[in-house]
Amino acid sequence: MQVIESRHITKQVSSPEGPLTIVNDVSFSMMRGEAVAIVGPSGAGKSTLLALLAGLDVPTAGSVWFMGQDLSTLDEDGRAALRAQHVGFVFQSFHLLPSLTAIENVLLPLELAGDRNARTLAQEALKEVGLYERMSHYPRQLSGGEQQRVALARAFVCKPDVLFADEPTGNLDTVTGARIIELLFAFNRSAQTTLVLVTHDRELASRCHRVLELDAGRLL
Repeated sequence: MQVIESRHITKQVSSPEGPLTIVNDVSFSMMRGEAVAIVGPSGAGKSTLLALLAGLDVPTAGSVWFMGQDLSTLDEDGRAALRAQHVGFVFQSFHLLPSLTAIENVLLPLELAGDRNARTLAQEALKEVGLYERMSHYPRQLSGGEQQRVALARAFVCKPDVLFADEPTGNLDTVTGARIIELLFAFNRSAQTTLVLVTHDRELASRCHRVLELDAGRLL
């Protein structure tokens, strides 16, 4: 089953020198359960492409189809509703809410979805990432690696169809980063979740089913 298709998407922004093209006529598709790496030098347009695929941003030209839906036909609320239903995110900076405990951070998407088993599912998700004993800790009481594992549990807990990971190990040491990556790939396999991974790490990218290389906004 095709999960994402980008059709000739281009993203331009204004700059003092005139229009700047960040993503330039990019087309490809992704299937259910696929792990796809997006690689390229800094400034190549990787994070912008990810934002376009997830409906966090809209292309200047072309269209993105997500779960059979043309994102350009939806307003911001419609795209947000689609993300809530189908998407998980893991970023380089962990984006945990500092005033909430680990389990409260993981509970958030479940409560927004009105899930009656929210607490049980959140506890199971934290157990999966090895943080069951630390569920009542606040982010400031956790190491960087532990915070990223809470972020992973939050991304996994609704069993998303697509998981977008933007440099998920960028702020972590090598050993901790390797553990996060193992968790990402394990989830990709067990839940048949499509994994879209933005990374500078060529070795990590080579573990994905496919590698898409961007340079100056173009797909090579």
